[in-house]
Amino acid sequence: MRTFSIVTRINIALACIVTLALGTMMVSYWLSDRADSDAHAINVAGSLRMQSYRLAWLHQQQDQQKLQQALQQFSSSWQHPVFKRFLNQPEILKKYQTAQQHWLQLAPQLGNSPALPLLEQQLTEQVRLLDELVMVIQHDAEAKVKTFRSVQVIAVLATILLSIIVMYWLKVMVEEPLQELIRGARRIAQGDFTHRITPQHPDELGMLATSFNKMNTAIGYMYGNLEKRVEEQTAELTQTNTTLKFLYNTAQRISEHTTEYHDFSEIISELRQITGLSDIELCLFTEQGNQPYLQVQAAEGQDPCAAENCAECLSSEQPLRADCQLHNFVLQRDRTQYGVLVVRLVPGQPLLLWQQRLVTAIADQLALALSLKSEEEQVRRLALMQERTVIARELHDSLAQALSYLKIQVTRLNKAIAKDDRAVMQDVSSELKSGLDAAYRQLRELLTTFRLKVDGAGLLSALQTTVQQLTEQSELQIRLDYQLSNIPLAPNEEIHLLQIIREASQNAVHHSQGANLTISLHQDSSKYILLAVEDDGIGIPEQSEKMHHYGLAIMQERSKHLSGEIQIRRRAEGGTGVYFRFLPEYLQQPKSA
Repeated sequence: MRTFSIVTRINIALACIVTLALGTMMVSYWLSDRADSDAHAINVAGSLRMQSYRLAWLHQQQDQQKLQQALQQFSSSWQHPVFKRFLNQPEILKKYQTAQQHWLQLAPQLGNSPALPLLEQQLTEQVRLLDELVMVIQHDAEAKVKTFRSVQVIAVLATILLSIIVMYWLKVMVEEPLQELIRGARRIAQGDFTHRITPQHPDELGMLATSFNKMNTAIGYMYGNLEKRVEEQTAELTQTNTTLKFLYNTAQRISEHTTEYHDFSEIISELRQITGLSDIELCLFTEQGNQPYLQVQAAEGQDPCAAENCAECLSSEQPLRADCQLHNFVLQRDRTQYGVLVVRLVPGQPLLLWQQRLVTAIADQLALALSLKSEEEQVRRLALMQERTVIARELHDSLAQALSYLKIQVTRLNKAIAKDDRAVMQDVSSELKSGLDAAYRQLRELLTTFRLKVDGAGLLSALQTTVQQLTEQSELQIRLDYQLSNIPLAPNEEIHLLQIIREASQNAVHHSQGANLTISLHQDSSKYILLAVEDDGIGIPEQSEKMHHYGLAIMQERSKHLSGEIQIRRRAEGGTGVYFRFLPEYLQQPKSA
């Protein structure tokens, strides 16, 4: 059975409506064309009846001229073209011929002046025949109008019926399937992918319903997979977030403070929880040793590294055993191996890629922590050695020289006793007392110097502390002019600057006999750091015999460590000035190899 598409059916319906409209218009035109001259014919036939009465009137008036004209006009009216349209209709033709035949008989009598009663009778008959002709033409015209009216009614009824049929067909074939599709679309919008549409007709909408069902099935399948993928991606993102947070916390723990061995235990414990690997062990060993000095989170009842050489754990191959599968992650940094992370899995259990990457990253972090710990310990050793060297130098430059001087005086005293030289003994005694006082004072200064340090507050805070201590020890008015707030000095530069300032200030407190002391630190246009320690006292002697008493040699040595220039001279306005100039480390050009 042939099936028409919706478009074809709509075209057929439109063609039927157009055909009906055109047929109605053509029939109406034909009927109107047939009735075009009916009114004219009735008018002409009616005029013949009027002319009959006029002839009778003129005959009574005995006006022959007008009578002849009226007869001619009456004869010409019978030949009017309007009557030709009715000659093919038998009933009208019959009435026309009867009336015309009677006129042809009556016309000669009017010219011979018949008797009035006879003429009246003939004219009455003629009028009757004309009335019948007019009535027949009128009935024919009314029949045409009635036919035209019937055609219009039939056309209207046919149009209404066809419209009802088309509207019903559109409702059944188009509207209802579209409503079903709309309901299905709304069900999909609400998340119901199980809804199906039953195709009602094998047309375009039926094909659309079939495609809709297939689309709904595909969307439901894709939506189900999408939910599954979203859950997987959410779980993966959560896991990644946890992993990153763990790595961040581990890096922060390493950077904030020196990692202790109990931190390793916490890190391994968190690593086991995040990765889900229950058997992870951290073995730490020295570079020369072949046995671990520390094992973290070793599995209960298993201690493989205690019985095996650690070199086996450093092999790139993953050893397989009958009871477990081992994965080794070496803790190595700058070609130094600090230990190994051992992951044990049951046979057949895979080590996922993200687990492997995370364990590798933690191994690198632990290696970094151990490297920083080793470097920090080395720095502490070097700092301790340097501090001991500084103490030895300070003792040599102060107490050692004072004791040597006292030893010489003791030798003089022994010789004076042997000679019983009272004057020399008196002089030596005075020198011993002066030397002991100087040695005791230098000892107190050394103790204060050794306690002095530059902590996290920086050089300015250390200088303020020094100024406060010196103010408490003397009556000098000490003013600090510090203008290095925006200059990054190295720690050794701060230490040497602090010691030079302290030595110069101590000399001014003990020997200047002045009232004011100014400490100035600033940077000149050439980026050099300029230090000036000035007092308004008696001034330094031009040639000092006991330079070591003033700590000048110590300041000279510290200035050499900073590759700077130091000058100690009398001021023209009075007092002593210590002037030091050096280029900061951050501005120095690197030395060529």
